[in-house]
Amino acid sequence: MSEDSSDVKPEPKGPEQPATEQSPENVPAPAGEVHQVGERHGMFGVRGTGDTSGYGGLQQAIVLPGDAQRPYGGWFDEVADGLAAATRDAGLEIAAPRVVIHRGEITFHLRREDLLPVAQVLRDDERLRFELLVGVSGVNYPDDAGRELHAVYHLLSMTHNRRIRLEVTAPDGDPHVPSVVAVYPTADWHERETFDMFGIVFDGHPALTRILMPDDWPGHPQRKDYPLGGIPVEYKGGTIPPPDQRRSYN
Repeated sequence: MSEDSSDVKPEPKGPEQPATEQSPENVPAPAGEVHQVGERHGMFGVRGTGDTSGYGGLQQAIVLPGDAQRPYGGWFDEVADGLAAATRDAGLEIAAPRVVIHRGEITFHLRREDLLPVAQVLRDDERLRFELLVGVSGVNYPDDAGRELHAVYHLLSMTHNRRIRLEVTAPDGDPHVPSVVAVYPTADWHERETFDMFGIVFDGHPALTRILMPDDWPGHPQRKDYPLGGIPVEYKGGTIPPPDQRRSYN
């Protein structure tokens, strides 16, 4: 005989998670395992400029995943152990990196002064062999005090078929990070683009000049404080008005 559905009591739901402690997208991290680095306003996260996307009232907490705990799983532990052993064998005095695992990918967060020696070890040590730097990218978190600028390095081990990331931060007032061109020559144009778009100064770069914008261009276009509009653009004879002069969808 079937059970009367009216006698079945629904399982109690847990407390809703506060908006400031929400998990990053697609990552079921409990409250306390993420930290907020700011709040996004509008579609593009900029302030005081012509956002005509229709999402000007959007507000969303910007949260980052917290540190991973051992065991990391799979080959992640092998790389972390290999990096610790290799830096110890090389006599390097560096701070232990923070390890973040997000969406099945691992990132080592380093002090900027440790970046160059760690890159050298990752490339040369037989236990690691990350021979190729695939790219360098920048991120700007204006509300992350003292860590407003992030530089991210994507490394590939062709020997072991593995990919990792390195990440370092710098404050707005001192936007300097060591260049890794001496270790990974492919970083040359990537660091130039990150400098051009975010204003991160890569010390030791052989020719750190703009690569996309004119040399006399004011500001860095991918920073959150850069205005969205105000510059008329011509394309194949047609004039496109700046965003703050277009139709508003509010």
